Amino acid sequence: MSTRNEETPDTNAADHGVEEQVIPSSTNGTNTKKRTKTIIKAGKVVKKKLVKRKVPKKGANAQDKLIKYSALFLLVGQMVGLVLLMRYTRTNQAPDQPLYLASSAVFIMECMKFFICCCVIAYQSGGNLMGELQEHIINSPMEMVKLCVPSLLYTIQNNLLYLALTNLDAATYQVCYQLKILTTAVFSALLLQRKFSPRKWASLVILTIGVAIVQVSGSGDKHAKTVADASHRFVGLAAVLCAACTSGFAGVYFEKILKGSQTTLWLRNVQMGLPSIVIAFCTIYSKDGKAVAEHGMLGGFSSMVWTVVVVQAAGGLIVAVVVKYADNVLKVFATSFSIIISCIISAIFFEFHATMLFIVGAGLVVSATVMYSAPEGRSRTARKPVLPVVLPSTNGAARKTLVM
Repeated sequence: MSTRNEETPDTNAADHGVEEQVIPSSTNGTNTKKRTKTIIKAGKVVKKKLVKRKVPKKGANAQDKLIKYSALFLLVGQMVGLVLLMRYTRTNQAPDQPLYLASSAVFIMECMKFFICCCVIAYQSGGNLMGELQEHIINSPMEMVKLCVPSLLYTIQNNLLYLALTNLDAATYQVCYQLKILTTAVFSALLLQRKFSPRKWASLVILTIGVAIVQVSGSGDKHAKTVADASHRFVGLAAVLCAACTSGFAGVYFEKILKGSQTTLWLRNVQMGLPSIVIAFCTIYSKDGKAVAEHGMLGGFSSMVWTVVVVQAAGGLIVAVVVKYADNVLKVFATSFSIIISCIISAIFFEFHATMLFIVGAGLVVSATVMYSAPEGRSRTARKPVLPVVLPSTNGAARKTLVM
């Protein structure tokens, strides 16, 4: 390409001499790369600059991968275990024991999550828990008011999930609950004016078709055949749909009001946990006051029920680790894998019989989930000149060209 002679300021000068030296560090998991950059203008050295770059050690990368895949394994286990245990405890209560209250389970779970998050905050702040709570809760009343909306929605969602698994088998629940992807996308488009590619909209259509096929497939486990009739199945599907809507709206609303905030994930959980505890406690007496008066708030709680509550509370910790160390592709893999494992375990232990329609619908849902979360491809365009290069000239002037 053509060039022209002109004087060039120092900011457009290019690198003509580079020396690198790797210096190991014993204090952290990185090496420091010592880079000496020499800038030449008009054939003369005018500037030398020392730049240090951190290069991750192989051991640190291996440790991060171990944490990432361990968290991923725990996430799959939590997703599958929680659903199956919840289904088991809602359909295999002892004859002489009342069915435990879902509202009580949600309340205890919220208290556990609040306690766990407070312990993490105390550890991260060096024991300054009260100072953190003073700053982000007592001194932030408007932010707490804003967070009451998602707190209410998440409390309703957790109660709906118990209702859904009382009336639906675990496999059908796992597949249908993926509608939260659709509701989140719709609310994102409405509230955040987010644009989606045609491929993403196509995946959402496939997702909806897959869920619809699963709903009419007639698949179910032994409890669905002996206990739940068509009306119970309808109640379960309605509960899943409402839970997906509350999940989608709460997530988008949370993103909208807190976008750009620097508050940590654990403090956010504490801020949302306080109103959630109050709302969950009020739900117990407004919804199940008569049962509480007769059997107490912990009536029907067995060791298995306590396991469900602990697993649900610990799920927040697992998700936090996955968000930090894993990417979106691995999280989608965990969701898809959990659906398959739930179907297999349900077939073995719950006598779940999957019809061909169910298999087709579940396959469409898994494919749509992967398709929706796959990274968008970038169109290849001609490269534009981006970096001016200064070449030394014999007549003492700087000669500038462009790198293509």
